[in-house]
Amino acid sequence: MPRSHVHIQRNTNRRRYSQNFLTDTGVAHRMVRLAGVTDSDHVIEIGHGDGVLTRAIAQHAESVVAYEIDPSLSRRLRQRYRDDPYVRCVNRDFLSTSPPRSEFVVVANIPYAATSGIVRWCLHASTLRSATLLTQLEYARKRTGYYGRWTKVTVASWPTMSWDLCGIVGRQKFRPVPRVDSAVLQLSRRRDSLLPMREHANYRKFVELGFSGLGGSLQSSLSRRYRTKAVAGAFRACGLHPRTVVGYVHPRDWLKLYRQLAM
Repeated sequence: MPRSHVHIQRNTNRRRYSQNFLTDTGVAHRMVRLAGVTDSDHVIEIGHGDGVLTRAIAQHAESVVAYEIDPSLSRRLRQRYRDDPYVRCVNRDFLSTSPPRSEFVVVANIPYAATSGIVRWCLHASTLRSATLLTQLEYARKRTGYYGRWTKVTVASWPTMSWDLCGIVGRQKFRPVPRVDSAVLQLSRRRDSLLPMREHANYRKFVELGFSGLGGSLQSSLSRRYRTKAVAGAFRACGLHPRTVVGYVHPRDWLKLYRQLAM
């Protein structure tokens, strides 16, 4: 195949798979340090691309499973690590996989278009210790309360997972150069849950009700299931104004409200 055709094919695949390859080795090593990867850790990488992050992970981890949906990129990295039994390259859609049964870590520069699905997968993986992800900056800011507002997915997972924005990565660190900057978003499983396990499902339903918008405010939404006086008392106990907009309630105040009303 002529080189011009190969170039066109690579660009087509990049657009198809929403790929922006990390080119800065310093960023790759910083992500591995932030993830706390040691020589006893099993690491999953999602969308290995040209392998810049794979190399950084492999220098520290016990083993790496690197997923890549683009068959040409997967073949290239598999060839590079053909003699390394601790690095396995898998040409597969990561979202079609199941989590390992033993503890593992995710470190990845994930495709922007698949961010929500990948984060959801990580949240549901009970053996995940942490996920250190390169995402769009705006996504990381919204999920970590950067603007003083909190999303439903963050609030609902708060009893078991912490969300941290660990730094901005400029768009020039990628090829092709994306339109926006990225950030390192880290999800870490809490050593001790902030609620008993038996309460998790009910807490998620509580959050779902609060974000439903029924009644026009959080207090009104909760009052559809709980006594109005009890809800008003819970708001006072938490120091929340009755008209506080749902998105401006910090996750720790959601937990206080839940304990006041539902436990």
